Amino acid sequence: MPYYPIDDDNRGFNYDITTFWEHMVSEYTGLNMLDVEELDYIDYLQYRRDAFIYKQSQTESGVEYLENAFRLEQTKPDRQKLKQFL
Repeated sequence: MPYYPIDDDNRGFNYDITTFWEHMVSEYTGLNMLDVEELDYIDYLQYRRDAFIYKQSQTESGVEYLENAFRLEQTKPDRQKLKQFL
Protein backbone atom coordinates (compact mmCIF):
# COMPACT_ATOMS: atom_id res chain seq x y z
CA MET A 1 0.00 0.00 0.00
CA PRO A 2 1.50 3.37 -0.89
CA TYR A 3 2.17 5.27 2.33
CA TYR A 4 3.22 8.81 3.01
CA PRO A 5 2.91 10.28 6.53
CA ILE A 6 0.43 13.16 6.74
CA ASP A 7 -1.22 15.04 9.57
CA ASP A 8 -4.68 13.45 9.60
CA ASP A 9 -5.68 14.35 13.17
CA ASN A 10 -8.23 16.98 12.14
CA ARG A 11 -10.90 14.74 10.63
CA GLY A 12 -13.63 16.32 12.75
CA PHE A 13 -14.65 13.08 14.47
CA ASN A 14 -13.08 10.44 16.67
CA TYR A 15 -14.71 7.28 15.33
CA ASP A 16 -13.02 4.65 13.20
CA ILE A 17 -14.92 3.23 10.24
CA THR A 18 -14.40 -0.52 10.58
CA THR A 19 -15.58 -1.40 7.06
CA PHE A 20 -13.76 1.44 5.27
CA TRP A 21 -11.49 -0.80 3.20
CA GLU A 22 -14.24 -3.28 2.34
CA HIS A 23 -16.45 -0.41 1.18
CA MET A 24 -13.65 1.04 -0.95
CA VAL A 25 -13.02 -2.37 -2.58
CA SER A 26 -16.76 -2.78 -3.13
CA GLU A 27 -17.00 0.59 -4.90
CA TYR A 28 -13.90 -0.11 -6.99
CA THR A 29 -14.82 -3.64 -8.10
CA GLY A 30 -18.61 -3.39 -8.19
CA LEU A 31 -18.87 -6.38 -5.87
CA ASN A 32 -21.29 -6.21 -2.98
CA MET A 33 -19.91 -6.24 0.56
CA LEU A 34 -20.67 -9.95 1.06
CA ASP A 35 -18.75 -10.85 -2.11
CA VAL A 36 -15.82 -8.73 -0.95
CA GLU A 37 -15.77 -10.70 2.31
CA GLU A 38 -15.59 -13.96 0.30
CA LEU A 39 -12.51 -12.93 -1.73
CA ASP A 40 -9.23 -14.75 -1.22
CA TYR A 41 -7.01 -12.69 1.03
CA ILE A 42 -4.37 -12.02 -1.64
CA ASP A 43 -7.05 -10.94 -4.14
CA TYR A 44 -8.60 -8.68 -1.50
CA LEU A 45 -5.24 -7.04 -0.75
CA GLN A 46 -4.60 -6.45 -4.47
CA TYR A 47 -8.04 -4.88 -4.96
CA ARG A 48 -7.57 -2.80 -1.81
CA ARG A 49 -4.24 -1.45 -3.06
CA ASP A 50 -5.64 -0.70 -6.52
CA ALA A 51 -8.77 0.94 -5.09
CA PHE A 52 -6.67 3.13 -2.82
CA ILE A 53 -4.39 4.24 -5.66
CA TYR A 54 -7.39 4.89 -7.91
CA LYS A 55 -9.17 6.97 -5.28
CA GLN A 56 -6.05 8.99 -4.49
CA SER A 57 -5.43 9.66 -8.19
CA GLN A 58 -8.77 11.50 -8.43
CA THR A 59 -7.60 14.63 -6.58
CA GLU A 60 -4.60 16.91 -6.80
CA SER A 61 -3.65 16.31 -3.18
CA GLY A 62 -4.05 12.56 -3.71
CA VAL A 63 -1.69 12.63 -6.69
CA GLU A 64 0.84 14.51 -4.56
CA TYR A 65 0.43 11.86 -1.85
CA LEU A 66 1.07 9.07 -4.37
CA GLU A 67 4.12 10.83 -5.82
CA ASN A 68 5.60 11.30 -2.35
CA ALA A 69 4.84 7.70 -1.38
CA PHE A 70 6.47 6.43 -4.58
CA ARG A 71 9.54 8.59 -3.96
CA LEU A 72 9.90 7.20 -0.43
CA GLU A 73 9.68 3.60 -1.70
CA GLN A 74 12.67 3.98 -4.01
CA THR A 75 15.82 2.24 -2.84
CA LYS A 76 18.15 3.06 -5.74
CA PRO A 77 19.30 6.59 -6.55
CA ASP A 78 18.21 8.27 -9.78
CA ARG A 79 21.69 8.81 -11.17
CA GLN A 80 20.55 11.00 -14.08
CA LYS A 81 18.87 13.50 -11.75
CA LEU A 82 21.89 13.43 -9.43
CA LYS A 83 24.16 14.34 -12.36
CA GLN A 84 21.97 17.39 -13.04
CA PHE A 85 22.74 18.74 -9.57
CA LEU A 86 26.47 18.01 -9.65
